[in-house]
Amino acid sequence: MTSLRYCSRCVLPSTRPGLSFDDHGNCNCATGKVKASIDWTARESAFRDLVAATSAKGASYDCVIPVSGGKDSTWQTIMCLEYGLKPLCVTWRTPARSPLGQANLDTLIGLGVDHIDFSINPVVERRFMLKTLERLGSPAIPMHLALFAIPLAVARRFGIPLVVWGENSAFEYGGDDALHGPRMTRNWLLKHGVTNGTTAEDWVDDDLTARDLEPYRWPTDVELEEGAVQAVFLGHFFEWDPVRSFEVAKGRGFRALEGKPKTGYYRFADVDDEFIITIHHWLKWYKFGFTRLWDNLSLEIRNGRLSREEAISIIADRGEERPDPEIDRFCSYTGITRDRFFQMIEKFRNPRIWNKDQAGRWTIGDFLITDWNWS
Repeated sequence: MTSLRYCSRCVLPSTRPGLSFDDHGNCNCATGKVKASIDWTARESAFRDLVAATSAKGASYDCVIPVSGGKDSTWQTIMCLEYGLKPLCVTWRTPARSPLGQANLDTLIGLGVDHIDFSINPVVERRFMLKTLERLGSPAIPMHLALFAIPLAVARRFGIPLVVWGENSAFEYGGDDALHGPRMTRNWLLKHGVTNGTTAEDWVDDDLTARDLEPYRWPTDVELEEGAVQAVFLGHFFEWDPVRSFEVAKGRGFRALEGKPKTGYYRFADVDDEFIITIHHWLKWYKFGFTRLWDNLSLEIRNGRLSREEAISIIADRGEERPDPEIDRFCSYTGITRDRFFQMIEKFRNPRIWNKDQAGRWTIGDFLITDWNWS
């Protein structure tokens, strides 16, 4: 069994994908220092140049904005409108959309945009989601394939020259330095598209044909170039911070959850989906020994709003937070029992960090919190 190593500044463990540690024991917390050294005025000027060049193409729409109605896509839409772009907003419609998610999406559309709400065949989607959970331990692979594929395909087919995404996760959370720039490429998608490195083509089998999976197919870089489509991260041009983007979105009508967060630390995040994203983030517990809460708290530490000690106290108070209502919804949606669900995910428990003690409880050695309840 391997003991976890934790960042000395935030709370993230060495098991988190894309994380690296410097000689001082700090992980990608260094991103904060890098951001402080960036000339954001020059970056904003570069965005103005991009807007001018895009508008000069004279397309029916200047850009596609992938939106869910969440606070980040609301921020993206507000920024693009303020800089004079005419967007077509495109949504992969989750089969688990929440009432609050629908209300926030309606508010986003009400900012003054045309919008496509793209629904995938529910028979295919249900079958695909269960397959990815069983094979790779994630129900969210179809979601991530679709939410990247559909806006890119719409831009290509409608001749729209620009797709505007939010933050670049390779830069914000850790990843290949070569992927820290403004452009989204197929290589970026393979490494940071949250699909376990798979594409739609990898899931073609006797149950799912290539035609079934067409909505999940990412265009190649060549196809995008032939269609003169450029995909960029707005977070490259403007400093991204989840709290700041929430404040901007809230000022234009976006609503957060009342009461405690659905998952993690923020009441304004992951509010548009009833079960897929919650289970996806909780399964980090089995695979890596941390949850969405740890990610969010580490961002708060990096942005100077929490101390490491405060973050550890919050984690200790919350505990594992197994999302039983969401698990029940997933089981109902896919037609499986809870017993089968837990049988499926148990094989993804990381044997390098988990160990069963004499009482039959699964525990993690040298855990960040010494008096953790391993019930």
